[in-house]
Amino acid sequence: MTEALPIRFQEHVQLQQLGINSANISFNNLTLESDKFICIRESTNGQNSVVIVDLNDPTNMIRRPITADSAIMNPVSKVIALKAEKQLQIFNLEMKSKVKSHLMLDDVEYWKWISPKSLALVTAASVFHWSMEGDSQPVKMFDRHPNLSGNQIITYRVNSEEKWMLLIGISSQAGRVVGCMQLYSKDRGVSQMIEGHAAAFAELKLDGASVSTKLFAFAVRSNAGAKLHIVEVDHKEGNPVFAKKAMEVYFPPEASNDFPVAMQISQKYGIIYLVTKFGFAHLYDLETGTCIYMNRISNETIFVAAEYEATSGVIVVNRKGQVLSVSVDENNLVPYIVNTIGNPELALKIATRSGLPGADDLYTQRFQQVFQSGDYGQAAKMAANSPRGVLRTPQTIERFKHLTVTQGTVPPILQYFGTLLEKGELNKYESLELAKPVLAQGRKQLLEKWLKEDKLECSEELGDIVKQQDLNLALSVYLRANVPNKVIACFAETKQYNKIILYANKVGYTPDYAVLLQHIMRMDPENGTEFANILANSENGPLVDLEKIVDVFMSQNMIQAATAFLLEALKDNLPQHAHLQTRLLEMNLMHAPQVADAIFGNNMFTHYDRASIATMCEKAGLYQRALEHYTDNADIKRVLVHTHLLSPDWVVTYFGQLSVEQSIECLREMLNANMRQNLQVVVQVATKYSEQLGPSNLIELFESYKTFEGLYHYLGSVVNLSQDPDVIYKYIEAACKTGQIKEVERICRESNFYNPERVKNFLKDAKLSDQLPLIIVCDRFDFVHDLVLYLYQNSLSKYIETYVQKVNPSRTPAVVGALLDVGCDESVIKNLLLSVRSDMSVADLVDQTEKRNRLKLILPWLEVKVNEGSQDPEVYNAIAKIYIDSNNNPEPFLRSNTYYDSRTIGKYCEKRDPNLAFIAYERGQCDVELIEITNSNMMFKHQARYLIKRRDANLWAHVLSNDNPSRRALIDQVVGNALLETQDPEDVSITVKAFMAAYLPNELIELLEKVVLEGSAFSDNRNLQNLLILTAIQAEKSKVMDFINRLDNFDAPDIADHAIRGGLYEEAFVIYKKHDVHASAINVLIEHIGSIDRAYEYAERTDTPEVWSRLGKAQLDGMRIKEAIDSYIRANDPSNHAEVITLASRAEKYEDLVRYLQMARKHSREPHIESELLFAYAKTGRMSDMEELLNGPNVAQVQAIGDRCYEEKMYGPAKVLYQSISNWARLSTTLVHLGEYQAAVDGARKANSTKVWKDVNAACIERKEFRLAQVCGLSLVVHPEELEELIRLYEYQGYIDELMALLEAGLGLERAHMGMFTELAILYARYRPERMMEHLKIFWSRINIPKVINACEEAHLWTELVFLYVHYDEYDNAAITMMKHSPDAWEHGAFKEVVVKVSNLEIYYKALRFYLDEQPLHLNDLLSVLVPRIDHNRVIQMFQKSDNMPLIKGYLVSVQSVNNLAVNSAYHDLLIEEEDYERLRVSVDTNNNFDNIALAGRLEGHELLEFRRIAAHLYKRNKKWRQSMTLSKQDRLYKDAMDTAAESRDTAVAEELLQYFVESGNKECFAACLYICYDLVRPDVVLELSWRHGLTDFAMPYLVQFMREYVDKTDKTEKLLQELLAQQNKERGADMAPILGPGGLGNSRMITAGPGMIPPQQTGMIPSQQTGMSMGGFGGNNSFGF
Repeated sequence: MTEALPIRFQEHVQLQQLGINSANISFNNLTLESDKFICIRESTNGQNSVVIVDLNDPTNMIRRPITADSAIMNPVSKVIALKAEKQLQIFNLEMKSKVKSHLMLDDVEYWKWISPKSLALVTAASVFHWSMEGDSQPVKMFDRHPNLSGNQIITYRVNSEEKWMLLIGISSQAGRVVGCMQLYSKDRGVSQMIEGHAAAFAELKLDGASVSTKLFAFAVRSNAGAKLHIVEVDHKEGNPVFAKKAMEVYFPPEASNDFPVAMQISQKYGIIYLVTKFGFAHLYDLETGTCIYMNRISNETIFVAAEYEATSGVIVVNRKGQVLSVSVDENNLVPYIVNTIGNPELALKIATRSGLPGADDLYTQRFQQVFQSGDYGQAAKMAANSPRGVLRTPQTIERFKHLTVTQGTVPPILQYFGTLLEKGELNKYESLELAKPVLAQGRKQLLEKWLKEDKLECSEELGDIVKQQDLNLALSVYLRANVPNKVIACFAETKQYNKIILYANKVGYTPDYAVLLQHIMRMDPENGTEFANILANSENGPLVDLEKIVDVFMSQNMIQAATAFLLEALKDNLPQHAHLQTRLLEMNLMHAPQVADAIFGNNMFTHYDRASIATMCEKAGLYQRALEHYTDNADIKRVLVHTHLLSPDWVVTYFGQLSVEQSIECLREMLNANMRQNLQVVVQVATKYSEQLGPSNLIELFESYKTFEGLYHYLGSVVNLSQDPDVIYKYIEAACKTGQIKEVERICRESNFYNPERVKNFLKDAKLSDQLPLIIVCDRFDFVHDLVLYLYQNSLSKYIETYVQKVNPSRTPAVVGALLDVGCDESVIKNLLLSVRSDMSVADLVDQTEKRNRLKLILPWLEVKVNEGSQDPEVYNAIAKIYIDSNNNPEPFLRSNTYYDSRTIGKYCEKRDPNLAFIAYERGQCDVELIEITNSNMMFKHQARYLIKRRDANLWAHVLSNDNPSRRALIDQVVGNALLETQDPEDVSITVKAFMAAYLPNELIELLEKVVLEGSAFSDNRNLQNLLILTAIQAEKSKVMDFINRLDNFDAPDIADHAIRGGLYEEAFVIYKKHDVHASAINVLIEHIGSIDRAYEYAERTDTPEVWSRLGKAQLDGMRIKEAIDSYIRANDPSNHAEVITLASRAEKYEDLVRYLQMARKHSREPHIESELLFAYAKTGRMSDMEELLNGPNVAQVQAIGDRCYEEKMYGPAKVLYQSISNWARLSTTLVHLGEYQAAVDGARKANSTKVWKDVNAACIERKEFRLAQVCGLSLVVHPEELEELIRLYEYQGYIDELMALLEAGLGLERAHMGMFTELAILYARYRPERMMEHLKIFWSRINIPKVINACEEAHLWTELVFLYVHYDEYDNAAITMMKHSPDAWEHGAFKEVVVKVSNLEIYYKALRFYLDEQPLHLNDLLSVLVPRIDHNRVIQMFQKSDNMPLIKGYLVSVQSVNNLAVNSAYHDLLIEEEDYERLRVSVDTNNNFDNIALAGRLEGHELLEFRRIAAHLYKRNKKWRQSMTLSKQDRLYKDAMDTAAESRDTAVAEELLQYFVESGNKECFAACLYICYDLVRPDVVLELSWRHGLTDFAMPYLVQFMREYVDKTDKTEKLLQELLAQQNKERGADMAPILGPGGLGNSRMITAGPGMIPPQQTGMIPSQQTGMSMGGFGGNNSFGF
């Protein structure tokens, strides 16, 4: 068997397969900064770009058009650094923004990311570090050593602290590559030059070291050989010294020019990966330098490498574009070192350091040896550092705990724990064992420290231990251990109530919140409210019923707290909380009405019992709230009586809730009750709700109480907005009656909605002292005549003057008219007019006087206006009328005055004098009126002159229209007189245009002939000549040729164009010919006359290229292809080549087309011409000409022409064309049609295009060339998007075997993907089910399991379906399938493995029913694996219901240890049924979770003695002593009865049994009972029974024993008493001895001194404890019976 390798080798991607050109896969173009991205610079067709390959998603490449000398990707993010000469830039590709940029002074030869935030820049002289954060500039780190001059820099490294830096370069010397390294120390500021090719920094934790040792490893190949060196840098005091290592590096003989190119050191495993240029990978142990493995991983040159973080390995790229990785195989490394290398010490070291498997047995043996040798300290370290913790077990801890500790040494258990704490986290058992002594010593701070450092594994048991000393620390432990119930208890005890629900939701735990709240309210009522709010306002709804929470508050009589809680809980005002809302209001109305009022004020609730609450509000004196809730009118009126206690504003607002009838009734009630007090409120209500209550109702209400003051105030508030005439009238009436004249005046002036006639009559009848309101009404509503009549008749002339002077001067004309009507004197009227200084309407005044024939009356006033400089037209109109009527020389006034209105005065003069009207109209340019007056009065000469001078085109259009009956007369005057009188060209021009616009061609010709042909000043005018010919074209075509011949000064092109449009083609041709416009002339012949023959003759005569070109176009349009081509050739004109090509191709005139295109190619090298020439060659079979054109310089679109040939099935020419441009794709398809299949496949291989492969594959299938089709298919199946179509192609044609052979052959391809394995599986399911399982077992991990599952279901492959469900972790479906299709899919062992993994526990019970029906003998075996998650009660119920309990006896026995009630009861029933009393006795003794009394009662009447004995035993165990003894006595089991009595420890029970034995005459049992119940029976009872029944001999042993014990106890008591007395005497004597001897200080002896003589300081010398021991031996319980 091949030995497993210690490495894992993987190819991640092949760059060439991604479309990367192999020429760009080089050190200069490709960069690899990490295992995340590869960056490649490309140049395609002169276009530079950068390609970024994401190694996690290689098919989704990023390609950007970037021109740069170098591009490197950030090692962790999509940030790219670009270098172009000295310019450096950093871009964030995700944010599409520039991060930083910098312009270096020197060129950067090499650069590299040394961290995610920093770049290293190497110039020819120095090394810089540049941070991408902030605005920092590159910082110089050190200068390059001169030895590196001329070297190619290949890498730059820094250690983790960036204190050591390494620059590596290579150069070619003496036929080999020499490596040169500059090692720089930042702290020392010095460099050291070392020969080497690859190096890296690392850290290693040595045995006994407090911190990691910093190492530097480098590899070199020189003439003397190749070595790997490992040395320590920056040695730390206290750390062991690392011995330098120098190991040989092996290079095979064929790799003489090979050298190291990259080194990576795995910090996880302590392994050095050394990669060489020729593709060899070496693995060395970092600590010992031992070579672990060496092999070749690539046949191509490796030029770049980086760390592969996923497996702590190395990832490389070779010149072929393969991206490869090498990493340690954790499962095989240690066994490989042990078995192949034979170095168990190294294996143990690596396994311990990296926690790798493979050396567990070896390590355990070594531990046993060390432990048995007595080196417990080393054994402790070994156990603590064991790989993967194999020795960190409770057994190991127990072994260390039971060791004897030598005094003065550290216990091994402490060494063990110390090593574990240094190493990392302790497991659960270790944490418990360490915590117990630490807490016992009161060193809680140590425990806190370890917990913060995550040194201990938290568990419930650890929390229980810690809780005894520190509740908060225990809470932390419980949280980390995820013990919800204990965490919540701690939160409650520490009053962190807000965290309880958050934590419970987070972990999915639901405590009993009601009980918890009760407990918190009893212990902490102040903060209990907060917790209650939290419970009620949970995001997912209340966690406790709100009623229960309120009950808890009320049980503590916490009204205020309950109110606060309910206010918060009921803030959403939901209908389901109606009862709680009522309850909240009731409790506050009873205990705190002000709080209830505040609640009402906030309008928080709407669903409570309003009727009940209204009554309670009224009783509490909250009348406002009562009114808010009452709906009955009687209740409302009753409460409204208390208006003096209500806010007026609120009362007004409240009326808005009442109906109209209720409001009116309540207002009447208020006025009836106290009008003076309530009038203001009633007015306010009426004002606010006037629209709703109706003004008429309110007016009737106020009038019924005759309160015009109230009516005035009410109407005053609504009158400004009212449009009701009655309201306004009533307001005017009320204002008059209350003397508010100013208000009457205001409303008359401002209101627009009263009845003016009614108000006018009321004011006239009211006889007010001030007539101003009446004046205002009459003025506004045009009652001026009535007003003047009323005032004039009532001798109130002063008000007339006031009216016209102050109120409304504009009404003066009407007043004057009225005064004239009443016969007022003219002098009065003139004086009145002169007294009015304000503006008035002159027109109205003129109208008033004119219609009364008194116009001259106002002449003085008009003259005054003129003298004042007035420019009012009405003033001058009036004066003009007066002059005209009086014939006072009006003509000079009309011609000279500029202020009168011409139209008005002209109209005024029409009947009086038409000449005056003409003067007025002409002066004001009143065109319409002037035309009318001249037409009606036959004044055409005047009209003609006016029109010519007016120059108005619209006016001309009007008079020249057909609707004008005087048009002819007007035209005669224009032509004969008016136009000849003018010398202004503009007059002539406009007149001509007017005739043209009126479409009067004959008249216009007549006009122009007179002007142009008869020798006038305008005869040579070009415009008039043009106009004459154009007009003749339109009206007199017969005169056109004559005009053309007679006139020379006209615009020939324009005239010819108009002639063409007028159908005069010969005239147009003559014009063009006369003026030598040949192109236009031939156009007329071709396009209009339609004579190509005349055109050909004209072309022959003129012989110009433009004429031939135009002729060629005409011939082409007439489909005279050959003649057209001849014409174009004579013209040497290739301009219309597109149309020529199109029509010639359509007519298949390719021979002629060749001639034309050859001519065109000489003049224009356009792609279209040369392309069509190629196609014409192909159509005419001129293959040699085609090849000559292709071989020479050309711009033809060969690809397009090839495609056209291909489409027209000219495969021979297409082949030549495709070959000329190396289009292997189309060439392959063409070769297929030519039957050259092998050549087609070869071409497709060169094309390497999916579409080509598809086409060739389809063609091969069609012709059943399956071998070649498979070759094509293998290139298609690797593309997932093509696979489905390819399968459909094969499948529809029935080539199933060939399709499966294709897919099977494709499975071994490098790019084989999941779709291939999946589709092959589906094919097997449909057509070859016998091969399905084998395929699934081998490739299940590479198929799309859901898709194959559907195929298996359709094909009824149940075994395979189960297999797929299992490997897809769909254990539920797997189990169900096995049960549904058991004949095919079920197998007991497999089913057991599946069913324990299901997530739906209902499947367990379905499985039990399935086994009960089909496999009952395997039930216990199945139940044995279901025990951990099964519901025992449900299982018992299931089998009891089906009466199959004996089948699961084994299960019952196996789970009885859980001490479940149902299990115990079922097992007992089974044992009783089987009469197995021995197991039943063991069961009832072992497990106690069953109904003891019920079982005892059931067994009490059993026919077998042992079962009855078990019943007695059960009674005894449940302290039913008498029942137990009764059963024992019945079965004569006296020993059991005596044991029961002794166990009862009850004297009465024992004496009853003793009495039973006496009465039954069982003397031996009497004696035995005395022995067994010796300490329970009373001696006097025993003496009495034995004496009375003659049993003294049987009682004597008891009595002897009792007396012996009695005497012993008495002796002991006496001896103890004597010892106490002796001790007291001895102490008393010592107290009486003199302290200072006889005669000392003259004091008397203590024995003779009285009590008062004892010195105070000596009274305390008697031991205090003696006072409590004087008779202590006889105090308390007397066990001797005295």
